[in-house]
Amino acid sequence: MKLKKEMLTHNMDGSQVMVSTDKDVFSGIITSNATAAYIIDLLREETTPDEIKKAMAEKYDAPYEVISEDVDMVLDKLISVGVVEP
Repeated sequence: MKLKKEMLTHNMDGSQVMVSTDKDVFSGIITSNATAAYIIDLLREETTPDEIKKAMAEKYDAPYEVISEDVDMVLDKLISVGVVEP
């Protein structure tokens, strides 16, 4: 899976803002906290949910089950709004 090429991100004041350059892909603004922003940054390259979970586990000191649930939640949301190619 990978973030669609039409999606642009900008980090500011501890959060990330994401917009599309193509209104047919997504129309609106997505704001993300630092954790979701890290997941989105990992999606700039082709990756898998398991690879994202592994990277999150290396970066954050949290139980793997919690990381796994959080990653799944963020990915499900990004897929549902159409900004990630599954």
